[in-house]
Formats: sequence, C-alpha cells, structure tokens
Amino acid sequence: MLVALRNRLKRAFAALRRVYLRRVWGMQIGEGTSISGKAFLDFTNPRGVHIGAWTVITPGVRIFTHDYIHAAHCDTHIGSKCFIGANSVITAGVTVGDHCIIAAGSIVTKDVPARSMVAGNPAKVIKQDLRTGQFGRVVPWAKGLN
Repeated sequence: MLVALRNRLKRAFAALRRVYLRRVWGMQIGEGTSISGKAFLDFTNPRGVHIGAWTVITPGVRIFTHDYIHAAHCDTHIGSKCFIGANSVITAGVTVGDHCIIAAGSIVTKDVPARSMVAGNPAKVIKQDLRTGQFGRVVPWAKGLN
C-alpha cells in the first residue's frame, strides 16, 4: 500500500514539475517526461530547452542552452523516448534524436543521431539502430515501436 502511494506521489510530482517548467519558465517538455529533481536545466535561456515525450532525465544531468564564452543563447533539443544517464552534460545547441541513450557521465558536444547510444568524453556513438520504449528502455517488446 505504501509503495502504491509513493508511486502515485512520484507521478504527481513529475507532472507538477512539468507544468511548472512549461508555464513559468517556457520550456517545451513532452508528455510523460520524468526529470530528476537533482537535474540541472539551464535557466539562463529557459525557452531553449526542448525535451520530447516519455524521456527520462536522471540525477546530476546538466542541460545547457547558453555558451558564455561565445555570448550565445542556443536551443538544445532532446528527442522522445530517450534516457539521459546520471551526471551527463548536454552542451548548448546540441540535438539528441528520438530513441537515444546517453550513457552516465557522457559529455555530449555534438548532435546525436536518432536511435543511437553514446558514451564518453566527448561522447561518441557506440551503438546504432536502437529500439526503445518509454523512458529509453531497451526491451524486446519495444522492437516494433515508433
């Protein structure tokens, strides 16, 4: 019973945070997306954050939308059904395609093609043609999903 209550509260909190980030800060965040309370979204240019539906952003992730050195504000896009691993960094102006997995601790400095897994510093493609379900999970039943 407590587990069910905890799960309902977690879903409610995630939905409330999505509404807050959309309405107060103007970020584009898709349906069902889960963003850790310990993730950092760049509030220097909040309207530059674009995250697709059913993506999960784990603790310690940093998503930037500005480049201080070049005095630039950029749009940073993360696709639908992606998994962004703990302590990863997505630099300003990068586009991560749909159905992607960013391994924990990766530093993403260039665009990531759809259905790819990247890892490292700087992040490099290590796997392609992934099939993911909700939250970027690679599971057998996800093979036919779009």
